[in-house]
Amino acid sequence: MSDKMKPWATPVAEVLEHVDAGEKGLSASEAAARLDKHGPNKLPEAERRSTLMRFVVQFHNVLIYVLLGAALIKALMGHWIDTGVILAVVVLNAIIGFIQEGRAEAAMEAIRGMLAPRAAVLRDGKRVTVDGADLVPGDVVLLEAGDKVPADLRLFKARGLAAQEAILTGESVPVDKDTDPVEAGAALGDRASMLWSGTLVTQGAGRGLVVATGAGTEIGRIGGMLAGVEKLTTPLVAQMDRFARWLSLFILTAAALLFAFGVFIRGYPLEEAFMSVVAVAVSSIPEGLPAVLTITLALGVQAMARRNAIVRRLPAIETVGAVSVICTDKTGTLTRNEMTVALAETPSGRLEIAGEGYAPKGKITGEADPEALALAAALCNDAELHERDDGWMVEGDPMEGALLAFAGKALEDDPLDAWDRVDAIPFDSRHRYMATLHERDGARRVHVKGAPERVLGMCAHLPDGSTFTPEDWHERADAMAAEGTRVLALAVMEADTLEAEALDGGLTFLGLVGLIDPPRPEAIKAVAECRGAGIGVKMITGDHAGTARAIAAQVGLEHAGEVLTGADLEEMDDTRLAQVVRDVDVFARTTPEHKLRLVKALQSHGMTVAMTGDGVNDAPALKRADVGIAMGQKGSEAAKEASELVLADDNFASIAAAVREGRTVYDNIRKVIGWTLPTNAGESSAIIIAILIGVALPITALQVLWVNMITSVTLGIALAFEPTEKATMERPPRERGASLLSGALLWHVVLVGGLYAAAMFGIFNWGIGQGYSVEHAQTLAMNTLVMLKIFYLFHIRNLHGTGLGWDALRATRAVWVTVAVALSAQAVLTYVPLLQLAFGTQPMAALDMAVILALGAVFMVLIEIERQLRRTVTETG
Repeated sequence: MSDKMKPWATPVAEVLEHVDAGEKGLSASEAAARLDKHGPNKLPEAERRSTLMRFVVQFHNVLIYVLLGAALIKALMGHWIDTGVILAVVVLNAIIGFIQEGRAEAAMEAIRGMLAPRAAVLRDGKRVTVDGADLVPGDVVLLEAGDKVPADLRLFKARGLAAQEAILTGESVPVDKDTDPVEAGAALGDRASMLWSGTLVTQGAGRGLVVATGAGTEIGRIGGMLAGVEKLTTPLVAQMDRFARWLSLFILTAAALLFAFGVFIRGYPLEEAFMSVVAVAVSSIPEGLPAVLTITLALGVQAMARRNAIVRRLPAIETVGAVSVICTDKTGTLTRNEMTVALAETPSGRLEIAGEGYAPKGKITGEADPEALALAAALCNDAELHERDDGWMVEGDPMEGALLAFAGKALEDDPLDAWDRVDAIPFDSRHRYMATLHERDGARRVHVKGAPERVLGMCAHLPDGSTFTPEDWHERADAMAAEGTRVLALAVMEADTLEAEALDGGLTFLGLVGLIDPPRPEAIKAVAECRGAGIGVKMITGDHAGTARAIAAQVGLEHAGEVLTGADLEEMDDTRLAQVVRDVDVFARTTPEHKLRLVKALQSHGMTVAMTGDGVNDAPALKRADVGIAMGQKGSEAAKEASELVLADDNFASIAAAVREGRTVYDNIRKVIGWTLPTNAGESSAIIIAILIGVALPITALQVLWVNMITSVTLGIALAFEPTEKATMERPPRERGASLLSGALLWHVVLVGGLYAAAMFGIFNWGIGQGYSVEHAQTLAMNTLVMLKIFYLFHIRNLHGTGLGWDALRATRAVWVTVAVALSAQAVLTYVPLLQLAFGTQPMAALDMAVILALGAVFMVLIEIERQLRRTVTETG
């Protein structure tokens, strides 16, 4: 489409001249020449990396390098089980990344699939059907109800034409089309002289001139935006990457310094110093952490799937729990995407109509008799209602379906059984009404429905015969529109024939009906729950401001009264937008560019943004948001492919459940890391201190490696199965930059490492004092290390409570299973002669076990006291 010419604002004759075409279309030879010039009507495909390169690049990660180094070291030491576990984790991570690498390409493919495969055009003055890909600028396309628009078209003939443009504009009802130019600055949804590629013709017929194809169309432009949108990394991935770099540098530096100190200062033999440093390094590297994190995320995926939220990428589930603001579309997300007659104004009084969807069931309250109004709604109608297994569905215009449902609620019998249609004037955007002539028992009657500003001027009487005053009813129509409804006027006239000229000034006014796309009841509760969890909810829709304001108030948005339109956003630069975006919750008549700007503006405040949507228009913002959430049932494939999360039930309420699960997953990740790092530090602390002060090792390097292996694949996994803690949805969202490596965690690394070292040195020296051999004393220290790790597991299970209550001690089945496995492994190592020989262990007596348990209990009490003291200090400031 030319940047200089705006076809929606240009007369047809000038557009024809601009594209060098006529109303009879192109010749076959000219079409072929233009196809060579402009290329096929398809979105261009980006160059893709080879399959091998996509797989290899998955290994380009610092933590993977550390794990491969650890695997090499353990292989050199002959620890093949450990080596196999580490390599399995590395390969698993690579496979997961490889599978997800093609998500952007899949989103582009989904948008390409929305282009019509075939199109009816005029070639050489004759109607022919061609492949949609063969359309060129200047082609004349013939369209009728049910056709998918194959390219961007400037209409030059239209009769009763309307198109469903929800995939581009978000409007829930079809848009009337005509051939008259509109203002150059009109919003996308207001360009009535245009049909857009990928949209659907719902009624009428028309002819349009192709003005843009392929990447030049509106849907193609969105596809280009989608390809150019930078995809943010998730907080978990970013934090783990920083953590890996920090950990790698720290471990390598510390290991080198410790080796040099042991050899040159303390005079340790070279081989013994090397083995000790290797044990320190390997035990400090949490090689089981990626596997446990993957299991934690996978369990979260399963839990969310049970709540109808499908996760497309593992780390995204953690990001859901960090969301601080949700940008949601209105149509089909907060609302049902089903038009319903909610109220009516008649000369006898106001009517309130209850019910859901298109079901012709519901209570009508009010003093007026709805029969005459309902009869007009049923007869002046081209739609049909059908009851299916999943509810009532409409065939035809959604507004007409809503009128049929209203008639079904008001009338006992179907009027179509008694009244036969004789003639009709279909709705046309030029005269803005529809009229039908029906006959029953020899009597004929005309019913009219249409826009109030047109129909009210055609009325002369009220049903009681008194004079009709249109000014009063214009005010009532405006008041109904202010309530967020789409208003239609209905009228009747006794006549034997249907003549348009006779309708003006001859109608009897019956009343006004107000139609709404009602909010989901569950969405109202979900919005309240999100707000209670400190999560802002913002509506970003292509619909009109009045409708958006009304729905925002009904669902309970915080700032429902103030609405910014797309035109308002156009007048703001990015700085001004960032200033106002936090205090406005409703944005109407928006375009894809506006949605992208709004998401970026919110992210500029450090917010973690979720974007929900179902149309192609949402895809770029879905990709740019921290969490893209698409509707699974009514959502476009492009939206799904650009999202991290798909709601199987299209229910906004599922988002609150997803946030709850996301917060649970993040808590469990914190627990896993909060258990792994301090206990790993505790494993190596005794060896480090022994080398530094030059005393005998209370535990051998081989025993440290055994404990590291047996506990990392058992106890750490148990924390992945932890349930949701109390008051999870009463806490505010965590800060976007909040680090998993908090000051409290680093303090616990030091504290636990010190307590572990004190306990192991203490029991080692106690054993020596009891006359035990060094091997026996080291066995006590090794089993003490395992017992302390078990007690610390019970402590870390409750991040926001206490580890000493009955709920903490009761634990989950996973905790008790892994504890049993770890203790069984220790029993085998301690009492089986072959392993005693290999690991230098000795059997323990009952007294030894009692002392170890007592040390564990003291350790548990000390760290719990420390936690409560820290909380008290934090709360009191």
